[in-house]
Amino acid sequence: MAGLVPAIYDCHAGDMKGGFVYILTNRPNGTLYVGVTSDLPRRVWEHREGNVDGFTRRHGLKSLVYFERHDDITAAIQREKNIKHWPRAWKVRLIHAGNAEWRDLYEEILR
Repeated sequence: MAGLVPAIYDCHAGDMKGGFVYILTNRPNGTLYVGVTSDLPRRVWEHREGNVDGFTRRHGLKSLVYFERHDDITAAIQREKNIKHWPRAWKVRLIHAGNAEWRDLYEEILR
């Protein structure tokens, strides 16, 4: 399926005007949250620390299991909207394509 392979890129390209689409969970095959940001390490840290009020804090979603980088923030926003409307099975398939073990990728984006 087109668009199901996760793109793992350097998250520290500070001069980029792009953005990231990401998926958080609380456990393998648990509750999923799809978000978008221009600064992935900062945003995931906010979720992990509980600084973001709402759904992610209420459900304890702290594990980054998927992300993809886009050169243009508007493309990232559109991709996030599209993924949010997908059935859960498609989102799980997207995660499995690049992270079948549901590993927390947070430490990887900090390197």
